[in-house]
Amino acid sequence: MRTRISSTQMHGALVERVESISGQDVLACNQCGKCSAGCPVAAAMDMLPSQVIRLVQLGLDEALDAQAIWMCASCLTCLTRCPKGVDLPRVMEALRQMHLRRGEERLAPEALAPETVAELPLMALIASFRKMS
Repeated sequence: MRTRISSTQMHGALVERVESISGQDVLACNQCGKCSAGCPVAAAMDMLPSQVIRLVQLGLDEALDAQAIWMCASCLTCLTRCPKGVDLPRVMEALRQMHLRRGEERLAPEALAPETVAELPLMALIASFRKMS
């Protein structure tokens, strides 16, 4: 028999909001660490993907300030390794959206030098602004 405690009962608004935006059951994660072990950019992150999802599970807003949410390459390696099928890139995207909705810009267009803009591939520029502004 499986006992299920709703995210609202246990952790409140953060879990409910992340689940609503991402469509993922973040409480399904059992912290096995396979997502972090397979992540190709984990070494560049300030905290491991499993640590980010744990912060969300605990309802801690520190997850919104983690640099790791911006480093996620959305390569889906974590999803293929997750025994519970939690789509962590969707969770990371939800956290980025929530962070940006607080009104804090990560990348301002006026901060880029015209030479840099001319050198960048157009798709990279568009993706960067979508992800970081």
